[in-house]
Amino acid sequence: MNIENTPAGTVTPADLFLGRLRTQTNPAHKALENLAVSTAILSPKVNVESYAHYLTLMHDVISDTEKNIFPVLNHIIPDLSSRAKRESLEADLQHLGFAKSSFKAVFGDSEIFSESFALGILYVIEGSSLGGRFIFNHVSNTIGVDENSGASYFAGYGNKTGQLWKHFLQTLTQHEATSDSGDEIIAGADYAFKAIFDHFSLYS
Repeated sequence: MNIENTPAGTVTPADLFLGRLRTQTNPAHKALENLAVSTAILSPKVNVESYAHYLTLMHDVISDTEKNIFPVLNHIIPDLSSRAKRESLEADLQHLGFAKSSFKAVFGDSEIFSESFALGILYVIEGSSLGGRFIFNHVSNTIGVDENSGASYFAGYGNKTGQLWKHFLQTLTQHEATSDSGDEIIAGADYAFKAIFDHFSLYS
């Protein structure tokens, strides 16, 4: 939402918080997007090897999230189990001939994360599902994968992706409003972008 172009009186506290969240995490977000491994996935010359390499890195991110971040948020997000994606990644890698089940930790010691900080991390993970749909279309056209053969992770939630993102944002903003923890949420999201950047840089 572009708050600057919104008629006066229609901007809600949730809008203002989400605007602040995007603005303050934008430098870390852009740095991650500009990494060579991130841009390679959208190259017209992307091949199965570079695509599978990206999936192996995301497998670490998603596996760590589901093992260590999900438990912190189970009582906050009712449909959290339906947002799991590790099995899709493993199925895609298996189909491509790059099977993987173990993972390297990305986010460190989750026991020290507050609920709000963890929610900021999940904001980054869930937000990637939106960009994933764009990547899905690209790799489908360039290397011929689809949701049933190597691209189930990027297929995400299919035609429910937008709806589930809105539901997540509603939960996020409600939690921020009731707990007054906006700074913690933003810190968690910024941390997540930087942690994924470091992980991608280390193994690229």
